[in-house]
Amino acid sequence: MANQVLVPFLVAMMLLTGVCNTLLSKYQDLQCVANCDSPNEDEIRRFSMPVIQTAQMFIGEMGCWLVVASAYLYKRYFAKDAPLLQGGYEQVNGRDTDFESDEEDGDMERSFSAIEAVNPVAKSLIANADDRRELVGWRVILLALPACCDIAGTTLMNVGLLFVAASIYQMTRGALVLFVGLFSVLFLRRKLYLYQWSALFIVVLGVAIVGLAGAIAPNPQAQPEPKSAIVTGLLVLRTSIEEVRATAKTPEALYTVIGVLMIAAAQIFTATQFVLEEWILEQYALEPLKVVGWEGLFGFIVTVVGMIILHLAVGRTEKGRNGYFDAEEGWREITQYKAIAVSSILIMISIGGFNFFGLSVTRTVSATARSTIDTCRTLFIWIVSLGLGWETFKWLQIVGFALLVYGTFLFNDIVGPPLQACIRRHKPEPLLAEEPIEHS
Repeated sequence: MANQVLVPFLVAMMLLTGVCNTLLSKYQDLQCVANCDSPNEDEIRRFSMPVIQTAQMFIGEMGCWLVVASAYLYKRYFAKDAPLLQGGYEQVNGRDTDFESDEEDGDMERSFSAIEAVNPVAKSLIANADDRRELVGWRVILLALPACCDIAGTTLMNVGLLFVAASIYQMTRGALVLFVGLFSVLFLRRKLYLYQWSALFIVVLGVAIVGLAGAIAPNPQAQPEPKSAIVTGLLVLRTSIEEVRATAKTPEALYTVIGVLMIAAAQIFTATQFVLEEWILEQYALEPLKVVGWEGLFGFIVTVVGMIILHLAVGRTEKGRNGYFDAEEGWREITQYKAIAVSSILIMISIGGFNFFGLSVTRTVSATARSTIDTCRTLFIWIVSLGLGWETFKWLQIVGFALLVYGTFLFNDIVGPPLQACIRRHKPEPLLAEEPIEHS
């Protein structure tokens, strides 16, 4: 009964922290740091430090070590006669088999299965497999490879978020399924069927329409309500064409297109990260929460070293001053403006929470539920952004989002293909046998 209440709580917390990740980052981008009283919008300078935001993400990921350490201390000192977090943990021969390397594979398997069967919270602390070599010693450095991909992808997305609305940002991230599919075929030798290739085309079309919706300037004039659905469709189409013609040459439209392209391109690095994690976890056994913690540590170290180099090479120059790589100015803005400092702390907490709750949910619910949760996350971000007045309602955005959701559901076999000839006769092989670890 306790777990029936616990799983909805984990799902709700995953949604809450996931929505907060994007909204807090956008809120941070909107904070004015110079010329705030200027009547000219072009002279106002807002917080634009995507590299520092990437470092914030890795600090949040490193927070997963707090959970790992707490679980270890609990099992070592407080849970000798009680299950781990009510999760059914049992000592075998008086030894902690979860955290000590031994040769008693049968005992380890029984200990793991006992926890996994009862408590979803403990699942993020269970190794992905117990019949593989442990990822220890120098081999842990392998996780620096996906961490570097995470640096590139997250930084690109943070730059793109400066130019687009929060909902456009979240929807454009739906292009990830395209690159995961392509890379799984190229590098992991997975097979895609015709309807899955069609689904990827639908996803690309949806991302393109979402980007177009973001580039179109809002029309402040209210349109009279048409009398039929046909008139509605024709009116939307005509209005969209007129708005595209009117705004295609404006700097705002250009910046939006650049932002969408940067976010979409960032999914290449994120897909590479997923494929690398898949390859590593197919060879070695490691708890998912530790994977996040190690990647957070390696990513933070590489990001800080990169920040120092870029600051010395670009940030302190005349042209680079107050730019993306001016680490000194970024630190000054964080320490001087309370809203930026508080949002930075909240971003770290939300990212750490999203990883913990996300991993617990991922190893508990089905693929259908995970896709539904991700869709709800995008919808909530959109609704909150509209409520805060950060963006305006666009019909094209609904069309693009619907195509994104349908293409993703079709690709993941959540909905069936429209043609009977496309239905497969056997159980599909998953593109990523190991559950992908979403970091933000």
